[in-house]
Amino acid sequence: MNARPRAGAARVLVVEDSSSIGTAVAAALEHVGHIALHVVDGRDLETTLTQFAPDLVVLDLMLPGRDGIELLAVVKSSSDAGVLLLTARDGVADRVNGLQAGADDYLVKPFDMQELIARAAAVLRRLGRTPSTIRSGDILVDSESGAATRNGQDLQLTSTEWRLLIYLAQQRGRTVSKTQILTQVWGYDNYDPNVVEVHVSALRKKLENHGPRVIDTVRGIGYVLQS
Repeated sequence: MNARPRAGAARVLVVEDSSSIGTAVAAALEHVGHIALHVVDGRDLETTLTQFAPDLVVLDLMLPGRDGIELLAVVKSSSDAGVLLLTARDGVADRVNGLQAGADDYLVKPFDMQELIARAAAVLRRLGRTPSTIRSGDILVDSESGAATRNGQDLQLTSTEWRLLIYLAQQRGRTVSKTQILTQVWGYDNYDPNVVEVHVSALRKKLENHGPRVIDTVRGIGYVLQS
């Protein structure tokens, strides 16, 4: 099946029998701009896939009733969604079996929520399912045209400032470190963190030309774009 480009948020189906884990994962994904739906088992997975039409399925392999590998086959045969597997099994054979069955990525429990968000974003990027527009309050970033506006006014950003704004908008409301920014915006972390300060300062000034401050410095940690 061909990928469906999205004009809005990506849709993520979370299939996880633990209500606490599933609810937390769905909430975290929604916090970074996705539309998330949590179900506790795969009994009606075919119907859910048709009705919800997810771009990504976060699938626990150890579910009651239907085997996770069986459910993975259902996802792959009846939709074009990517699949991020979750499991408590950390053996190499388990990871290989899941990937060979068609999973796009694999995460072992217990996991860090930030890593799950990053892995989900990476799968969505590879599948071409990232939203073409990202909105944070009065800020709008268009990843297809390369434009960015605040209150309808063109921000005239450099390419680096534009990538920085996209990353901060994707993580809006969350504090991100300089290392995280270096890795996501520049592609590596072995670089002078002062470069981050310079570009954040330049981006902040351009944003404040059209509204109040929205990028805050969290001393000793990094930066946050207020949602």
